Amino acid sequence: MEQRKHWWNGKWGRLARRDVYLRANADQWHVEQRAGGAEGISRFYEFDSEDAAYEAVRGLLVGPDNWRELSPRPPGAN
Repeated sequence: MEQRKHWWNGKWGRLARRDVYLRANADQWHVEQRAGGAEGISRFYEFDSEDAAYEAVRGLLVGPDNWRELSPRPPGAN
């Protein structure tokens, strides 16, 4: 599974941190909504299209938080 995008709400700490991940595996798209950092609780969603996955991500990023994209760099990028 390849991670395509990662967003973070800019807050530190187990109670405040939120992350949203967009991943792809062949023709399946996966969105993970995580609360509480690496040891937190995650909800997973699967989609058959990239558009549907991005629509879900846009819905998850709505709210008062100051979301930042932390997406990985493409291979070979410095």
